[in-house]
Amino acid sequence: MANHKSALKRIRQIQAKRVHNKYFHKTTRNAIRALRSVTDAAAAATQLPLVASMLDKLAKRNIIHKNKASNLKSSLAKHVNGLA
Repeated sequence: MANHKSALKRIRQIQAKRVHNKYFHKTTRNAIRALRSVTDAAAAATQLPLVASMLDKLAKRNIIHKNKASNLKSSLAKHVNGLA
């Protein structure tokens, strides 16, 4: 157990950030799953910019690596273009 007040505060802060980051990461993963399951090209084309934006925000906040975000956006774009 932590011995200092500052260490206790840091534990509380880290736990709050972890829950916050976990929520946004899970929400983005669900959006990616939903986009991959769409078979309509028009619907997929409207969802792609929203999911790409979510991935960019995760990368900006260092929740995921920027290259992972780029790879995911690329594969999703290939999927959407393949539907057309």
